[in-house]
Amino acid sequence: MDSVGDKWDDEERSVIGDKGEVRYIDFDHDKSVRNYNPNEEGPIIVSVPFPFVDGKQGGKPQSVVVGETAVDKITLKNTTTDPVEWGVTIYASNPEDSFKLSLMEPPTDKSDLETIQAFLECTSLEDRVLHPGDTLTVWLSCKPKEIGVHTSIVHFDLEADVIERVVFLLAEDKISQSLASTKPYTRGIKKKPLNVESHHGSVRPSRKTYRMYKNRLPRYDIPKDIRSLIESGQIPSVVTEGLTRGNYQHFFKNLLIMEEIALEDSMRSYDMEGVPLRKRGQQYLSLEVPGLAERRPSLVQGDYVFAKLEYEDERSLPYQGHIYRVEADDVYLKFAPEFHSHHRDGNLYKIQFTYNRISMRRLYQAVDATEDLDVGFLFPSESTQRRMIRAMRMVPISCTLNEEQRRSVEMILGCKGGPPYVIYGPPGTGKTMTLVETILQLYTTRKRDRILVCAPSNSAADHILEKLLNANADVVVQEFDILRLNASTRPYEDVNPDLIDYCFYDDDAFTCPELHALLSYRIIICTYTSASLIYAEGVRRGHFSHIILDEAGQASEPESMIPISSLYKQNTVVVLAGDPMQLGPIINSREAETFGLGKSYLERIYECDFYGNGDRNYVTKLIKNYRSHPEILHLPNELFYGRELIACKDDSVSFMARVDLLPNKDFPVLFFGIQGCDEREGCNPSWFNRTEASKVVEITKRLTARKNLSEEDIGIITPYRQQVLKLKKAFENENMPNIKIGSVEQFQGQERQVIIISTVRSTIKHNEFDKTYCLGFLSNPKRFNVAITRAKALLIVIGNPHIITKDRNWNKLLWRCADNSSYQGCSPPERQEDYEDTSFSIDDGQPEEFLQTEVPQPAGVGEAEWSDWNI
Repeated sequence: MDSVGDKWDDEERSVIGDKGEVRYIDFDHDKSVRNYNPNEEGPIIVSVPFPFVDGKQGGKPQSVVVGETAVDKITLKNTTTDPVEWGVTIYASNPEDSFKLSLMEPPTDKSDLETIQAFLECTSLEDRVLHPGDTLTVWLSCKPKEIGVHTSIVHFDLEADVIERVVFLLAEDKISQSLASTKPYTRGIKKKPLNVESHHGSVRPSRKTYRMYKNRLPRYDIPKDIRSLIESGQIPSVVTEGLTRGNYQHFFKNLLIMEEIALEDSMRSYDMEGVPLRKRGQQYLSLEVPGLAERRPSLVQGDYVFAKLEYEDERSLPYQGHIYRVEADDVYLKFAPEFHSHHRDGNLYKIQFTYNRISMRRLYQAVDATEDLDVGFLFPSESTQRRMIRAMRMVPISCTLNEEQRRSVEMILGCKGGPPYVIYGPPGTGKTMTLVETILQLYTTRKRDRILVCAPSNSAADHILEKLLNANADVVVQEFDILRLNASTRPYEDVNPDLIDYCFYDDDAFTCPELHALLSYRIIICTYTSASLIYAEGVRRGHFSHIILDEAGQASEPESMIPISSLYKQNTVVVLAGDPMQLGPIINSREAETFGLGKSYLERIYECDFYGNGDRNYVTKLIKNYRSHPEILHLPNELFYGRELIACKDDSVSFMARVDLLPNKDFPVLFFGIQGCDEREGCNPSWFNRTEASKVVEITKRLTARKNLSEEDIGIITPYRQQVLKLKKAFENENMPNIKIGSVEQFQGQERQVIIISTVRSTIKHNEFDKTYCLGFLSNPKRFNVAITRAKALLIVIGNPHIITKDRNWNKLLWRCADNSSYQGCSPPERQEDYEDTSFSIDDGQPEEFLQTEVPQPAGVGEAEWSDWNI
């Protein structure tokens, strides 16, 4: 919306039309505030009320505390030699009637009674005359009742000319003010890397558990020609050709190289300058790395860093230090004795991290080992024979199973090998329960069977172990029969004490048992990556009768191959359990993700007819949802699961009776519209929205006020790390530390009675960028699906409806809430049943962690514009 200094053309009207209402104006996009230049206006000069703070470009609206009155003056200066008739009207306000005009300065708390009684305010002043050379002052005031951006459009009729002013104010409360940025945002300056080709060495931490593995892990150095090709921005030809049975190893190894180079670049973003090291005892120095526990790739024991004093020139050699321990955000380092002797607390250093290649080398090794797998296993649709399984009847051990759960267990019991058997488990359908029953059936009825169970994370693997041990069953899994295998880098304190007896460790450090001990266990539970330790010890192909991969949709295909490619034999039964419609693997390289690394093995084989058509010899789809209220399940069921899911939760009525928040007690999904500001601070590229954060805290306090809900019953999901940190700070200030707050990725596989989603985004200008790079919630159906299916009894969405409804799925959610009288807050956008949006696809996009790295500048986007866009 531009300032208008010329006469209105017949077809040129204010963009708000003739309704006299304004639904949404993007303050970061509106030229009448951002580009106001009085020299271009004349002959009547009208000032801009409530100008932005921090300058016009990149600035933010002024703020006012809810319940207080904000006042500013508008000056009209007649630079002509003739008197000019004028009139001023508040053409529209959002919220309605939130702005008022007056010719008198509004009274303050200190004004006397006579001044207060004489004060008049209105929404229009008409038929006045401004004489030549005179300047008139009109007062504009706003007393907000709710937090959020308040907007007004003020029209000045100056005889034949019309000038329009758009006004913005940010109404805040104490919580949002406490979360305000302390530093203006500046793009991080790319740090010059240290020259580490020559350096002072250090002593690597000794490993008490070190021994020679039978199958050593090759180095897998990146070929120079491929590195040069990728670093020049080109894609290897084998990747662009696509995956075939003839290029499987070459295809995935090139994708992994692309990913590894991206990880190297990602590590550069963590380099630090001007940071102190603190002496810890006689041997160590500690370095604080904020947010270390949340970052990928992380730092682990045995990694090394380079350090040198900040003031030293390039000719001085850096010192290499090794990581001895990681505690929360502190990394304990040990350098050469000379470095320690010269160190003084207060010295400032340059620090450069290095990327640990062990995990990537395991992926290369797994891809190489697929050479010995059957074509029908890697490409089931190319198999010459269609598998027929004779289901084995069984009596449930752990619990009562529904028809689909029982059938999947019986089919796995009857399986004799071949392509993987898939348990397709949409949210809340009892997938883990089905896996536990399968494991117990094999353990009880087949004494010679050996089962390897893998999960994508330590917490997921621990969860399976807990379910096995706590199953409501007459069968007890003997301690000597089951092993929870952990990586040596996992902190001992990270494991639940109830599970520690099932782990193998030495001096409080986890290790892998030797071969003879490994062979004695009937059930081994570990992460995908840690499964490589089993092969390293020399366990042969075919030792495991069953290899079960839980949450298989979250792992990249090479990651899925770590437990399979070196341990699978023709008669090994492989079970993949997961949901291809939920979030897939976390990939750092956008190009590698696009060309196939972002697609899990589960999702790829599900595209084969045998699986996609629901052939019972290949897949069982669980369809009964025991987690969510039917109304919460309705939309994901319609969008992602072909309306096949059946809601079976039956205790929602009692829960709804305890909640007094909803306008419609029969509809447990609430959309609260709020127009806030998305901001950044310091050199952190991640976004936050303190107005939304305040509303999240307010709603959470209302939910827990009656003590009907505990903090542990509530989970808060938001796509940006900085919003996570702001929310954690707000809840700490409110003495509510037990509420789980995290990204969608951190909530996958979890559930809460109540889920509150803060969408953050409130600026149109960044909307297309988010969609292009699959950031936040936009253009990512999988992230949407996971976010809205975590809630058992109540789902609350807090966000700017004018932004979020640009996405097809979020648009459907908002209007479903509106149709059920469950929308509150700011004025919603004009209804559009379905945007022409190309985002409706199974495209993972980048996770929230991607926001911590600098996104490559797109072709065709200028440097100045990119500075504004880069998140």
